[in-house]
Amino acid sequence: MSQLHVADHPLITHKLSIMRNKKTGSKDFRELLEEVGMLMGYELTRDLPLEDVTIETPITKIKAKMIAGKKLAVVPIMRAGLGMVDGLLKLVPVAKVGHIGLYRDPATHQPVEYYCKLPADVEDRMVILIDPMLATGGSAVDSVRLLKKHGCKSIRMMCLVAAPEGVARLQAECPDVDIYTAALDERLNEHAYIVPGLGDAGDRIFGTK
Repeated sequence: MSQLHVADHPLITHKLSIMRNKKTGSKDFRELLEEVGMLMGYELTRDLPLEDVTIETPITKIKAKMIAGKKLAVVPIMRAGLGMVDGLLKLVPVAKVGHIGLYRDPATHQPVEYYCKLPADVEDRMVILIDPMLATGGSAVDSVRLLKKHGCKSIRMMCLVAAPEGVARLQAECPDVDIYTAALDERLNEHAYIVPGLGDAGDRIFGTK
């Protein structure tokens, strides 16, 4: 069974509370989302393996610790996932970036794929799959399956807010994918929106309705 990690850092909690406020405009929302993306990146990469390397300081040679060659790929689910990419890239600037395009059918609430472009060596990388909202779990499950079709073996899901229904579905259908979220909310409403949530993340990022 995959692990659910709910971030409890005060800065993440504080910034998320501002983002939930309907009075927060697109500019502030985008900036906060980028900042939270970087802070969440610290949590998600906490267990990356280290190895000993020899370096020379201005004083002497020493054995130092560096990440043990674990290559990363950042893959946002468009459009809303784009808002968290820059924060992660500030943390891991050498990571490669792919894109998965999905939209939710308004009638069925099911995801429909329209785009997929991944790094050529994505199968050799740990993939951080990003979507600010883990609601029904449909987009996340379909994206994981798509990544696995391209040979990905190590996938972690990063989101801003998650509904119990989405977490349960992702854990049931993709038990090898750990989930990292800034908050686990109460439920989904009749329109499959997260409650209390923060509205449509894509609309709030880009100022659309």
